[in-house]
Amino acid sequence: MTVLPDDGLSLAAEFPDATHEQWQRLVAGVLRKSGKEVSDDAAEDALSTTLEDGLRARPLYSALDSAPDPGLPGFAPFTRGGRAEGNTLGGWDVRQRHTAADNGAVLADLENGVASLWLSVGAGGFPVSSLGPVLDGVYLDLAPVVLEAGREVEFAARELLRLYEERGVARDVARGNLGADPLGHEARTGDDGFDFAPVAALARLCAEEYPGLRALTVDALPYHEAGGSAAQELGASLATGVAYLRELTGAGLSVEQAAAQLEFRYAATADQFLTIAKLRAARRLWARVAEVCGAPGGQVQHAVTSPVMMSRRDPWVNMLRATVATLAAGVGGAESVTVLPFDHALGLPDAFARRIARNTSTILVEESHLARVIDPAGGSWYVERLTDELAHAGWEFFQRIEREGGQAAALRSGWVGEELAATWAARSAKLAKRREPVTGVSEFPHLAERLVAREPAPEPPSGGLPRVRRDEAYENLRARSDAHLAATGTRPRIFLAALGPAAAHTARLTFASNLFQAGGIEPVTDGTFEDSGATEACLCSSDALYEERAAEVTASLKSAGAAQVFLAGRPGQYSGVDAYVFAGCDAVAVLSATLDRMGVS
Repeated sequence: MTVLPDDGLSLAAEFPDATHEQWQRLVAGVLRKSGKEVSDDAAEDALSTTLEDGLRARPLYSALDSAPDPGLPGFAPFTRGGRAEGNTLGGWDVRQRHTAADNGAVLADLENGVASLWLSVGAGGFPVSSLGPVLDGVYLDLAPVVLEAGREVEFAARELLRLYEERGVARDVARGNLGADPLGHEARTGDDGFDFAPVAALARLCAEEYPGLRALTVDALPYHEAGGSAAQELGASLATGVAYLRELTGAGLSVEQAAAQLEFRYAATADQFLTIAKLRAARRLWARVAEVCGAPGGQVQHAVTSPVMMSRRDPWVNMLRATVATLAAGVGGAESVTVLPFDHALGLPDAFARRIARNTSTILVEESHLARVIDPAGGSWYVERLTDELAHAGWEFFQRIEREGGQAAALRSGWVGEELAATWAARSAKLAKRREPVTGVSEFPHLAERLVAREPAPEPPSGGLPRVRRDEAYENLRARSDAHLAATGTRPRIFLAALGPAAAHTARLTFASNLFQAGGIEPVTDGTFEDSGATEACLCSSDALYEERAAEVTASLKSAGAAQVFLAGRPGQYSGVDAYVFAGCDAVAVLSATLDRMGVS
């Protein structure tokens, strides 16, 4: 009899360990039942998911999936965190954004969990002259202020510094960021006439007299909002950071002083693992840049929940997206996190939306205790491998920008825009085919929902890189349907002809109903085609019943006046059927053509 060590977990100790090859054989057996003849590594590849930037997520990771040693928090390469203590001393800095001159909203945020303010002034925000009234009653020695002022950065920065002096805030106590970002402004507006000399002067002032203030932001959001991938966001941020180091050192600052003036801003999306890996990879890549420049140090990160993922229809779902994104930002190690309100895409947020936004961080920090561990994802074979692969992809894009002459040259030549546009075009195709679902928009839409109305937000700067949204193609279709409803009193309709018992037609009936509603087309399932008020129809049933009845029912529908008959299922040779809708079809193209035929402009 074998005596097993008493480790308290000996229940399964007598069973032999399973091998990777055994698992692959089981996977191959399952795939074989679905008609795929694969074996060994090919079986595993069949379950892999292709990501952007040439990356692939495999179904299983193990200790064999090696990655470079991530080190320890607070030490190079800073993969595991820029500070030794991480966010364990009180969670991350909850930073809320304000674009309107609303002192009441600012004070309400600070009184209810927000730690710092991100204020958009000038174009795209409120006037710089309103900065004082907006900050009335704010303890500026306790609440860091981060500015976003575009071309008016010098004016806004001087006004903030004046407020510090006027209110008796000691220079070594002031905290925040003056928000200078000439290349980010150029990416947004196409304006390449930004004079860097005042920015350098602000950086020198901060370095010499305001140790808690930074002068510059390296904002990667313009590239994310233009449809860029995670690697492109990383590469563009590195190239921008390097460009600022060159400018600042050229103006007389030391490399250490210049690097200390930068704060990096990244998007956090609902793809939690990609966001975690992106933030970890960003610190590792910047550590490499800083090392080469002779000023080893970490990267200070500000994560913002992605505007691209925010939907205008069923905006309440944005609360869930923002929660996952915030969790990813915290796990990824961002020092500051901004949760955009769920109604961000609709205009100025109301008090309820701001409350939910700030409470998202509070729940994750105080109730979920997410900040108690410095690097919760550390040691995960998947996260470590994805971090490494994404770091290499981001570095490659950074090098390509440098070969184009640097970030400014790559922007002005149009090269960056073309690269981002190509990435977005590929992603748009996935969105159109619902390979990347948008809940409440392309999946499970709610036609009867009452649209949420908000006061218009200040128009954001434009003229440079575009701003894209995942919902835009479907939003255009829904807007056409809304206009038709307003003009006629009814939405465009389609009759869903269910053949056979519920067991035979329910799956495809549900699929077709969701698909057509994504385009604002109301499905009608009761009664007859003649009574439905529809001009087109879609057959929904099993393949077996299609073989028996599709031709007959199609002919009947057309004789009743159906101008077009769809069939929910893979294309076949069914007499009279005009088109097919199926998982993976181009839903946007199908819905747009259908609205055209229905006369919905």
